[in-house]
Amino acid sequence: MKLDNMFKKTKVSSGEKGYISRGRTGPAVPEGLLRKCNKCGSAIIAEDVRRDFYICPKCGGYFRVHAYRRIEMLADEGTFEEWDKEFQGGNPLAYKGYEEKLVGLKEKTGLTEAVVTGKMRINGSEAAVGVCDGRFLMASRGEAVGEKITRTVERAAKEGLPVILFACSGGARMQEGIISLMQMAKTAAALKRHSEAGLLYISVLTDPTTGGVTASFAMLGDIILAEPGALIGFAGPRVIEQTIRQKLPKGFQRSEFLLEHGFIDGIITRPEMKETLSRILKLHEKNTVCSAWEKGSIGNVSSTADLLSGGIDAWERVQISRRADRPVGSDYIEALFTDFTECCGDRLFADDRAVVGGIARFHGIPVTVIAQAKGRDTKENIMRNFGMPSPEGYRKALRLMRQAEKFGRPVICFVDTPGAFCGLEAEERGQGEAIAKNLYEMSELRVPILSMIIGEGGSGGALALAVSDEVWMLENSIYSILSPEGFASILWKDSKKAKEAARVMKLTAGHLQEMGIVEKVFSEPQSYTRETMKPVMISLEREIGNFLGKYGTMTQDELIEHRYMRFRKM
Repeated sequence: MKLDNMFKKTKVSSGEKGYISRGRTGPAVPEGLLRKCNKCGSAIIAEDVRRDFYICPKCGGYFRVHAYRRIEMLADEGTFEEWDKEFQGGNPLAYKGYEEKLVGLKEKTGLTEAVVTGKMRINGSEAAVGVCDGRFLMASRGEAVGEKITRTVERAAKEGLPVILFACSGGARMQEGIISLMQMAKTAAALKRHSEAGLLYISVLTDPTTGGVTASFAMLGDIILAEPGALIGFAGPRVIEQTIRQKLPKGFQRSEFLLEHGFIDGIITRPEMKETLSRILKLHEKNTVCSAWEKGSIGNVSSTADLLSGGIDAWERVQISRRADRPVGSDYIEALFTDFTECCGDRLFADDRAVVGGIARFHGIPVTVIAQAKGRDTKENIMRNFGMPSPEGYRKALRLMRQAEKFGRPVICFVDTPGAFCGLEAEERGQGEAIAKNLYEMSELRVPILSMIIGEGGSGGALALAVSDEVWMLENSIYSILSPEGFASILWKDSKKAKEAARVMKLTAGHLQEMGIVEKVFSEPQSYTRETMKPVMISLEREIGNFLGKYGTMTQDELIEHRYMRFRKM
């Protein structure tokens, strides 16, 4: 007999809905051995599921995890210390039957409320933690849940700890009415104070995260992660469909939908969760920027005279800067940094793939890295819009720079764009405003900023990542008010005069260093590709170290004044 036949007409016990179905009919099977996946209907061995992070081995679907089991999967052995275990809420509306319901749930689940809080270590890094448990009134947020989370955040602020909250909730707890609603403001206010203390908050969204939890602590993380396929939204799909009378698209409000629309930083599988959290925590541990880098000239840093005497004219350099096999932003990130953790989305509308950004280490020093990203082939170029950012790309970059400022991380930008995307939709969403806001905010960002032009530096689209303490260029990169073709079209009404325009515009690295627009120029191999990057990377690595040593010792006021005067004299 097929195992699936044993599970026909299976009933799901009320306490296990959304987990693994326990009921069965047919021939007797040892208790606890077999379960039925309520996602794909397959018969599965319970112990296999437990060992495999509560993931169905047949369909890969995620079962919901009890709070203590999740903590067990993440915490270093013996390090979890529970806080406020016995705290319980009341019945503020004197709602009939509510107290009896709570008593029954406590007996059934062994929990006193829908969230477990405390602190633990993850691969040695200490953090305060709160984990919602859907078995307790679908982890709806009442007074007790709000109070326990608030106390955890407040205690973490006093002890200087980062906070990790695992959200799983049906939203507000109806039986507590307006008191439940007030927990949204209370938890948000506590997190604001925690943030003002310069501390990290990681939010992890699991299935489902909806209602007032989504509209409060779940979406306020410095880093927001989600499990695959999790339902995440303010109003649930059923409510939306009944309200607007429209069928929602497939995948609506799932983790993947939120990633595409810029609201989360990444989707992390359960097997990867502990290592991912550990890496993020370690990147935010207090570090002092090293100032002991050896100073001195680097052999590969060329003088203006050398560059101008190379026999290559401006138009040829334009062509070289646009070569399809030239290294792109992601190549520099891979070559120069370790532990790169990408952060996605502008938290407003979308994740623009023309800009890649995140946190990394440079010789152990945490830095924020942002790159305008062209593709390595035609398919990737289309996906990255040929390196032309939309407003969401600039807003993502600014979000990451503000986050770098909060945690005291230097910002390193790689510029390579023909210009900001000029399509209809970009104008509708405020391209000019997004660029202007970057210029405005970067001028007084209270951490060192370094920008490197590695290919094309086209107009305001490039400048939006180049309001920096220093701007460097590669020998065959360009930086200009507009493309030579556009320049010729505007001034001479003839785009075919682009070659002549390139000479007039003084857009080469040599000319720009002479004019004081850039501080350093780095020579390139005769054929500069990913395979010949090494000598350039050696030079850049050394000079980035010198930069961090120099600007890492400046006060915030000195940094801001230096950056202001750099542009003031131009």
